[in-house]
Amino acid sequence: MLRGLHYQLPPFAQGKLVRCSLGEVYDIAVDIRRSSPTFGQWVGVMLSADNKRQLWIPEGFAHGFVTVSEHAEFLYKTTNYYAPDHERSIIWNDAELDIDWMLDSTPSLSGKDMQACAFNTAQLFD
Repeated sequence: MLRGLHYQLPPFAQGKLVRCSLGEVYDIAVDIRRSSPTFGQWVGVMLSADNKRQLWIPEGFAHGFVTVSEHAEFLYKTTNYYAPDHERSIIWNDAELDIDWMLDSTPSLSGKDMQACAFNTAQLFD
């Protein structure tokens, strides 16, 4: 299962602290702040119950993950409430971002992730 690159726009932008309490996920964060020197760059981190790592994803970053193990529990702590009208998503396999999801096959996607837009047309942070 792959969860695509989601984020919320101001005034409901969210910082997220994420961890995996059961199983393992490959977690991705993409800088979508146009004014940032790392704009459009991404980082990928393995999070698992075994390694006990956490990842802080600041406001202005898109976030997604792919489940590596058969089952996983993935936990979020966020700095703001979920606001569906302010949520946006970028297609997981956007050619410009060129994210290596470490996949051997096409992943299972939600309906929301199948309708995500390209990075170059997405509504981003200034």
